[in-house]
Amino acid sequence: MFDAYLVPANTVITAKGDSEPLDISGAGNRVFLLTLSITSIVEQESIEVSIATSADGAAWDPKPAASISQKFYPGDYPVLVDLSASPEAKFLRAHWEVSRWGRGPKDPKFEIALRLREIAPEALREAQAEAQTRR
Repeated sequence: MFDAYLVPANTVITAKGDSEPLDISGAGNRVFLLTLSITSIVEQESIEVSIATSADGAAWDPKPAASISQKFYPGDYPVLVDLSASPEAKFLRAHWEVSRWGRGPKDPKFEIALRLREIAPEALREAQAEAQTRR
């Protein structure tokens, strides 16, 4: 099972930026759980994360494959990344935008991690079957 960090735990973010490209070509399944973990944040700031795909690790698709909307508080924020319709995607890269407002220091400061885990096909089928029974 594929399990890797796009942004390692306890990484301090103070400006917008991008992660290093992550090669996902070895993953057996094309569905992943992406989790943004914010462990430290100051008041009056936000972070927004998007995930781009690439076939070669150099040219990136302008449309994000997934995104996590603005977050303002510590916590874990998961999102499903389904790349089953994008077999050409061999690399992922995270991009984050940060902002800060109000009084005090003008530079934002976050401590985050961004983890990507492959979801087993059996677990995905089980979750889909359970969702169908709840309709």
